[in-house]
Amino acid sequence: YIGARALVSSLPKVEWLLGDRGYDADWFREALKDKGIRACIPGRKQRKKTVKYDKRRYRRRNRIEIMFGRLKDWRRVATRYDRCPKVFLSAIALAALVIYWL
Repeated sequence: YIGARALVSSLPKVEWLLGDRGYDADWFREALKDKGIRACIPGRKQRKKTVKYDKRRYRRRNRIEIMFGRLKDWRRVATRYDRCPKVFLSAIALAALVIYWL
């Protein structure tokens, strides 16, 4: 929760936020609601009151995780050889282009 609390104020204007059960907290849901962001976070199993979420949208979040996994296959991106942000972003763009092409 420490990372989420620090970053919630700097979230961009988006419609949805997809998260796993680890981000299931009432204060986090309220903070997202205050910013106009709809949360797609399933409730923890220990939660007494069930939380509604878009199950179809939540199932599709694995595409994002698969994309990060494929990017990490590129050693240059995974270990961050490039210290300059522009060069690092260029390496990510090149890796994404090759992954998409293949």
